[in-house]
Amino acid sequence: MRQADARILVFAKPPLAGYSKRRLIPALGPRGAARLHAELVHRTLATATAAQLAPVELWCAQQTGHAFFRHCLDRFPIRLKQQQGDDLGQRMAHAFQVTLTEAKHVLLIGCDCPALTAADLDAALHSLRQGNACVLKPAEDGGYVLIGLSRFDAALFADLPWGGCHVMSTTRARLAALDWRWQALATSWDVDRPEDLERLKKSGLPIAVDYQ
Repeated sequence: MRQADARILVFAKPPLAGYSKRRLIPALGPRGAARLHAELVHRTLATATAAQLAPVELWCAQQTGHAFFRHCLDRFPIRLKQQQGDDLGQRMAHAFQVTLTEAKHVLLIGCDCPALTAADLDAALHSLRQGNACVLKPAEDGGYVLIGLSRFDAALFADLPWGGCHVMSTTRARLAALDWRWQALATSWDVDRPEDLERLKKSGLPIAVDYQ
């Protein structure tokens, strides 16, 4: 059952050739990488909305009026919001700061982790309701695929090496400096680089990856 005291935020770019999943372009080509990104966005929204844990918002990297985002609005029970900020950290900080004035517990996910499940989202919200200020689901590449907060501090997002292998370790250090109680869920894998495509193929998930 959806809980009014929580929100699930999905961050996404539109699937534009040369703009989406650029690190996959050597393997899939610009159009193929964009098409895979569209599939990953759809899967993420399907997982988040089918879980029926909280209202789901799609935070758009470009104008919410983009045709792809309007299509998502027609297909899924979501609200569209506009990302704001000069880099990913600023955009995430803005989304949390705004949403935590409306809800007690907020999860933010991207669209790079097709293995993310409703059970993962449920566990993250449960962690926040148990009194943790933050919950993270680490990624194998050193980042994280989910972050949840029940309080806000911009220090968690400022000047981080986004896309690098030290995002999670840096975030751990900042949480320690804040003296926040937090929890890490089980580590997961995401789809960022060409070498991740073979794992996606073998995962059995219903996502086509042979685009050209």
